[in-house]
Amino acid sequence: MTSKAWPFEEARRLLKRYEAAPPEKGYVLFETGYGPSGLPHIGTFGEVLRTTMVRRAFEVISDIPTKLICFSDDLDGMRKVPGNVPNQEKLAEYLQMPLTSVPDPFGTHASFGDHNNEMLKRFLDTFGFEYEFYSAKEFYQSGQFDEILRRSAERYDDLMAIMLKSLREERAETYSIFLPLHPETGRVLYVPMKHVDAAEATVTFDDEDGREWTVPVTGGHVKLQWKPDFGARWAALGVDFEMYGKEHATNEKIYDAICRKLGARPPEHFSYELFLDDKGQKISKSSGNGISIDEWLTYASTESLSYFMYQKPKTAKRLFFDVIPRAVDEYHQQLRAYPDQDDVQKAANPVFHIHNGNVPESTMVVPFAMLLNLASVSGAEDKETLWGFIRRYAPDASAETHAQLDEAAGFAVRYFNDFVKPERVFRAPDETERAALEDLRARLAAWEGGLDAEELQSMVFAVGKEHGFEPLRDWFKALYEVLLGASQGPRFGGFIALYGIDETIALLDRALAGQLA
Repeated sequence: MTSKAWPFEEARRLLKRYEAAPPEKGYVLFETGYGPSGLPHIGTFGEVLRTTMVRRAFEVISDIPTKLICFSDDLDGMRKVPGNVPNQEKLAEYLQMPLTSVPDPFGTHASFGDHNNEMLKRFLDTFGFEYEFYSAKEFYQSGQFDEILRRSAERYDDLMAIMLKSLREERAETYSIFLPLHPETGRVLYVPMKHVDAAEATVTFDDEDGREWTVPVTGGHVKLQWKPDFGARWAALGVDFEMYGKEHATNEKIYDAICRKLGARPPEHFSYELFLDDKGQKISKSSGNGISIDEWLTYASTESLSYFMYQKPKTAKRLFFDVIPRAVDEYHQQLRAYPDQDDVQKAANPVFHIHNGNVPESTMVVPFAMLLNLASVSGAEDKETLWGFIRRYAPDASAETHAQLDEAAGFAVRYFNDFVKPERVFRAPDETERAALEDLRARLAAWEGGLDAEELQSMVFAVGKEHGFEPLRDWFKALYEVLLGASQGPRFGGFIALYGIDETIALLDRALAGQLA
């Protein structure tokens, strides 16, 4: 109850909501929203993961049942053709059609919206999330939303007053909280309402051709504009907690006001910072920049992605391939620390929230960064090459007993060949560095201390000190740039212990002979 971990802080704030009495609906409802206007990106996954972490923290401190809904706004009109899908020219004629009425450019599902919904569910299922999936199309057409839509017609003027305060004058002239779906074409229409009949729950409008139509607000004949839809959905479902990116934070008061005007209490909010690509640009579903979930899982485990998502949700983070190795190694550092921590420390450890308190043991006896460097110097094309070195370094390790390490070895080979190998730049040593490398080679040739990583590290350290490197990190940087073709790398003593004395001597010989640069 006193943990300062952000999921527990949010859970305690949510629990105060029901200090007087438990919810009448019998459970606390968490919701996440998804707009399937493009392929689901990793930020969408992060929102569900973080919400689940708050949900699990809530379940630790409260006996009130919980439920999570993942809501897809698949009745939205397609405003532009995404840039990262095939057959784009065929989609252009479907602009402003509901996403569930746009053909699937991949040809695998009934519509583009259905395709993206299924991708999202597949991703969420991969991570074992417990959730109920809601489609806006079904929500509107099934009648589940009808009561709130009728109430929206009854309180139309009040809801419009909330919205008009936030709109520019030219936008306000044609704005309506209702977006009718054209009775003939099915397109989502952005047109003003000529009349809203509260008693009959209908709206009257002219389409783009000047023809007048009257349709009911219920049954999927209209949808709400996205800002009113937020608040109305909260009111219809009784949502207690929803987080969203900071781009929504400025609209939070509008969402809340809509919800209250429709007779419900707004949920607790949590606004997180955005994910950025390697150029510092916001990642986007339609442009496809940044990393996809599938791409991350090509090079690292699901747990490493969860670890990345847990960290500092209120800080903008760059999300590109270079962050993967660090996330893997930091995740395993936290796993190793967990057994020796007290309860307060455990509750603050990211792995507690990643594994819902059932924290496994780490079998990564070799860091991922070390595996990458081993793949580099050995030219590994498969993980069995790495296992040849690993078995000598850790004789008791095997693929069967160290599944995490075996999986990581495969990831390391793939990551090295796709990202590290094309970018490596070796250089020749200068005179000072050459003398130090020759000294290191001589000491290794005379080494009788076995493969103790710490003793080897001390010896490498001593070489740098004796050859006057100041600061000493310049010595290690030289080792990495000359021997590994990178500006940073592992603890070099550990690398020697893993790679082998003779193999490291041979590597030094190649560098000194100019065969690497």
